[in-house]
Amino acid sequence: MATLQTVPQRDPAWHSRLFWWTAALVVLWPLGVATEFKPWVLLERDNLKISAQFLGSFLPLAHDAEFLGMVARETWRTIAMATAGVTLGLVLAIPLTLVCTRVLSVSALSGRMALLPSAVRQAVRWLLVVLRSIPELVWALVFVRVVGLGPTAGVLAIALTYGGMLGKVYGEILESGETHATENLLRNGSGRLQAFFFGLLPTNAAELTSYTVYRWECAIRSSVVLGFVGAGGLGQQLDNSMKMFNGGEVASMLLVFMALVALADRVSSWLRRALS
Repeated sequence: MATLQTVPQRDPAWHSRLFWWTAALVVLWPLGVATEFKPWVLLERDNLKISAQFLGSFLPLAHDAEFLGMVARETWRTIAMATAGVTLGLVLAIPLTLVCTRVLSVSALSGRMALLPSAVRQAVRWLLVVLRSIPELVWALVFVRVVGLGPTAGVLAIALTYGGMLGKVYGEILESGETHATENLLRNGSGRLQAFFFGLLPTNAAELTSYTVYRWECAIRSSVVLGFVGAGGLGQQLDNSMKMFNGGEVASMLLVFMALVALADRVSSWLRRALS
């Protein structure tokens, strides 16, 4: 006869869960104290009154023809800024990726990369660190002073920061993927570009494209934020309306911005499915 197994009365993993919850609390509590994180102040009467007045100013929504025409123009400018910035970022990231990717180094085939290629590779990696460590908002503040107000500053800011991000992640994708075909091509006299196009790229194209589309989606969000420092686009008009306390225009532009982000998300999801 089969024996019945005794069902434990307690969760056998509760000791482990209790330990990790306690450890998380010990780590996060000092961080909350250091940042003065006090979410309960949002529920105070005066703060609730101010929040209600702010949200109440959103109605009625601005919808006159002149305003909607301006929003349409600035929305298109925002998309153009993000797309141009990512494109310039690709122009910067792709050659830097080819230089810093170890698997494309002929001297590394023997196990240890030669001194000069290793130094060049390390210098390029540090350049990518510098580019991505400076937020695009800081770059935009710099370029607004150099080239003046407008989308040019936003495009250049996105290009530099995203160039560093794309180059770093591209290198990691290429080095973590299948490299057997690439190494065989290099060992048989193939050039670096040939090894890249016929060895690395076919096996990693879907992942590279997916990440690029994701970064384009992020660039649309960033381009709106950059408008607050004078880089043009929908963000600059949103900042102007907020300074004029025109809640109806702010609400209308926020709705357009949410629709824009949702559209970018749908486009990126469609491209990912098409490439999978």
